[in-house]
Amino acid sequence: MSVDLTSTSGRTILAFKAGRAFRRAGTNFVDASPTKGAIVLTNEDGLIHFMWKDRTTGEVGEDLILFPGDAKLEKVTQSSWGRTYVLKFESSDQKHFFWLQDSSALRDEEFVTNLNRTIADPNIIAIWDARNVYPASEASISAAGPSTSQPSTAPPITPATSDSTPAGTTPEQLAQLRGIVSSMTGFASEDELWLTDVLSSQNLLPLFQSHPELLTSLFPHLPPELIPSPDATPQQVIEVLQRTTNSPPFRSAVAQLDRALRTGALGEFVRSLGLPESAATGVGAFLAAIAEQARQEGGTEERMEED
Repeated sequence: MSVDLTSTSGRTILAFKAGRAFRRAGTNFVDASPTKGAIVLTNEDGLIHFMWKDRTTGEVGEDLILFPGDAKLEKVTQSSWGRTYVLKFESSDQKHFFWLQDSSALRDEEFVTNLNRTIADPNIIAIWDARNVYPASEASISAAGPSTSQPSTAPPITPATSDSTPAGTTPEQLAQLRGIVSSMTGFASEDELWLTDVLSSQNLLPLFQSHPELLTSLFPHLPPELIPSPDATPQQVIEVLQRTTNSPPFRSAVAQLDRALRTGALGEFVRSLGLPESAATGVGAFLAAIAEQARQEGGTEERMEED
């Protein structure tokens, strides 16, 4: 069962996987609960809500209103494995313990830093370092440095309306693109699967070359200054697209989508694509849902031809 972490009355600022931990009675020991959960930070009418949400049932286990500068999430230094954190308050002695559940610890510090910065100043924009989600082999891309949550030349991840088609793109072209993406999903497991690998320039270039009829459908998604002229040759168009997919803003945008899929916070976004909510539970689930959608649409087209 998939739960949309963004289904709250306020605006979701950030969300990441985390379980709860509880102090053992009469001791200073803390025991981690195995329940899959998430820390969700929202803004409701100007108030910051710190929520812990069960990722299986959607039940909100904790909902705390935080005031700027009054709370901070800190690492428990006595923790032997280093992923236990405590939410402390300046105005009281209450403490809430959590342990981070993302499959990789690479982004632990990044999540906590952005959460604390937001608690201190609700008006700040979270800063995400795209290097944290790139494989080590992509050193040239990693050298691009940190990115903000909205790259300068790539659009932020924004849900489209469920019944809309991007300008200049036909339903047939979208069906073809889904089919192409579905052919790129042969990876072993969720832990090994990175969207930055699937949508690498090395993977995309052969697709550009073998499907020139689909290239124009990508133009509406390019920055205006990069849209090829009407008299550009197919090779010139491919070169523009290759430069785009190699650029730090594009790679950063892909990294953001990868990260968001791993938090489970994109329920509304995947529904806008006509995908089931389960597609928001991880990168593998997202790509598998696209592959299934392409398979079903392909079957529909075949039945129509037979009729």
